[in-house]
Amino acid sequence: MTDTTSPAETAEPTELTEDDVFEQKAVRLAKRERLVAERTDAAGGPYPVSVPITDTVPALRERFADLEAGAETGVTAAVAGRVVFSRNTGKLCFASLQAGDGSRIQAMVSLAAVGDESLQAWKELVDLGDHVFVSGEVISSRRGELSIMVSEWRIASKAVLPLPNLHTELSEESRVRSRFLDLIVRDRARETVLARAKVNQSLRQTFASHDFIEVETPMLQVQHGGASARPFITHSNAFDADLYLRIAPELFLKRAVVGGIDRVFEINRNFRNEGADSTHSPEFAMLEAYQAYSDYNGIADLTQELIQNAAVAISGSTTVTWADGTEYDLGGQWDRLSMYDSLSEAAGRTISPETPFEELVALAEAEGVDLPPHAIHGKLVEELWEHFVKPGLHRPTFVMDFPLDTSPLVREHRSIAGVVEKWDLYVRGFELATGYSELVDPVIQRDRFVEQAKLAARGDLEAMRIDEEFLRALEHGMPPTGGMGMGIDRLLMAVTGLGIRETILFPLVK
Repeated sequence: MTDTTSPAETAEPTELTEDDVFEQKAVRLAKRERLVAERTDAAGGPYPVSVPITDTVPALRERFADLEAGAETGVTAAVAGRVVFSRNTGKLCFASLQAGDGSRIQAMVSLAAVGDESLQAWKELVDLGDHVFVSGEVISSRRGELSIMVSEWRIASKAVLPLPNLHTELSEESRVRSRFLDLIVRDRARETVLARAKVNQSLRQTFASHDFIEVETPMLQVQHGGASARPFITHSNAFDADLYLRIAPELFLKRAVVGGIDRVFEINRNFRNEGADSTHSPEFAMLEAYQAYSDYNGIADLTQELIQNAAVAISGSTTVTWADGTEYDLGGQWDRLSMYDSLSEAAGRTISPETPFEELVALAEAEGVDLPPHAIHGKLVEELWEHFVKPGLHRPTFVMDFPLDTSPLVREHRSIAGVVEKWDLYVRGFELATGYSELVDPVIQRDRFVEQAKLAARGDLEAMRIDEEFLRALEHGMPPTGGMGMGIDRLLMAVTGLGIRETILFPLVK
């Protein structure tokens, strides 16, 4: 039988056209049919329920890391992996088998070890992308490559579509639309998944060291709240009611604090029906935490510790290396910068909570700052701060003391009129986290909700609504509390230098 391996299945894949893919799929489907027809109990066809592996590729690489070139071990191992390189010669075939972590081992299929029929079947049936089981002696090739001299092999899963060109990096669009291929062909994609897992593990360990309890709060809510954002709306047939996908877990976590869980956190999925760009995704992972008898200063200290520990978890140091090779220092004590003071200095004039609204409008127009819809005093201050101050931030910085009218869930500052005890943390030039001294007075909280409801009546789709159940919880007494929220995807951006669509395993794309 002739070798039906197409040119794209060689060690140096060419760029595939749609016609190439169509042709290869037809060839591979024919091979699948042959494997089905020749199926035996031992072979199991193109998709056996299992294969008798005894080892993993990374375990073998660790065990035989110091094996000298040309050495034989006398050890028999049985492994499986995806074929990512293949070279067939007359009496000896070579293939690189890749494990899920990206590690590889060479399979050497020789006429002397497997016989003519098995060798010919390998040449005719095995393609790049297939999962293959091999068993044989662990050796090192003459070039020093860890290998298995195959005595038995079988298909573990037949791929009917070819892999992309392994020597040309996928475009960002292709990576996010076909993340499964990205994980196969690109080390960085696998490393990002691993980094995310390490970051989440580190966060939980840091919280555990401070006696925090992890809880879960509802994703489907009858009332959206906890942030200024536009929600997604769905419908429950069972309750015959419209429900909102969670925009933040804040109001439920505060209920937990009222109930006596003094140190509580949640790592959760949030959904905001807003724009998508390099730092925003409609669906994203969020960390929120609340600590009774703390305030925004204490919760800032905790946030810095959480992030620094996460950096150490993935890089061994608080200095991280971004994807472009830039080193970024997350160590030391981070700066704390007053929003109003830094804005006044940058704008060359005093700006305070008492500055007339018309004066802020005039300054915004003079600077070419777009006026936000439903503009209020505090929102203009924040927009001007982003224009004048934000571009100059590089080091991790807590921006402290925000306008009162943009922060309906935050306690008024204990000594500065017209502002609240809130900070935003900026890292790598974008907002990474926010923290409060929480508003626990139910009377003032109701007044703030009423003001938000007025904004909603004027057409502000991001304004909060009056949440009677949350207010009822506050009326039972909530202790002084510090709270924070941080985007997990953005934390990965800060420590890896990647964009948000790279840090999310399967981002939403249209």
